[in-house]
Amino acid sequence: MYERVYCADGFEMSVQANVTAYCSPRENSGKYKLVEVGFPSAMEPMLMPYVEDRDKPTETVYGYVPAEVVTNVLVKHGGIVSGEVPPGVIAIRAVSDED
Repeated sequence: MYERVYCADGFEMSVQANVTAYCSPRENSGKYKLVEVGFPSAMEPMLMPYVEDRDKPTETVYGYVPAEVVTNVLVKHGGIVSGEVPPGVIAIRAVSDED
């Protein structure tokens, strides 16, 4: 299980990939092409094509989301402040004042 991702602008989401997740390959290790996103803190238009429950976009999962889409979501929200993403998703880190 990967730690929930918190972005620089306050957006957060779970990004998972393992044998029980909606991902590809559906294994416990490897470089993933498709991942599962869950319970984002706000509706994110880039994720909506993959939403399970369109009426509750912050209370559902998003299956088989391309890794590039997740990377683009991270960029849009200023990068990762804390948390982790599965291999295959580029872990765009937030730039801090100390960098």
